[in-house]
Amino acid sequence: MTDCVAFRVRVLQAWDDIPFDLPLTTTIGDVKRRALAAARITADPSAYLVKFRGAEVSDENLSLAAAGVPQGGALIAMRRRRVPVR
Repeated sequence: MTDCVAFRVRVLQAWDDIPFDLPLTTTIGDVKRRALAAARITADPSAYLVKFRGAEVSDENLSLAAAGVPQGGALIAMRRRRVPVR
């Protein structure tokens, strides 16, 4: 059994899917920071939230294992507040 999980993070602002293969001990907050950096988003990571299975992961200190992220799973990183269209 491997201690890593392959999954993807969709960064909604960039509409990019970022693939990852990380240890199960990686925190959700670290995944969010890595995904934003990979999508070249320079905004403060605290302005973004992470969703898994449609619900916000409120504790970003949870590991991937504790959050239940499965092999091939998907997370979404999105702004906490909607940005008005001008």
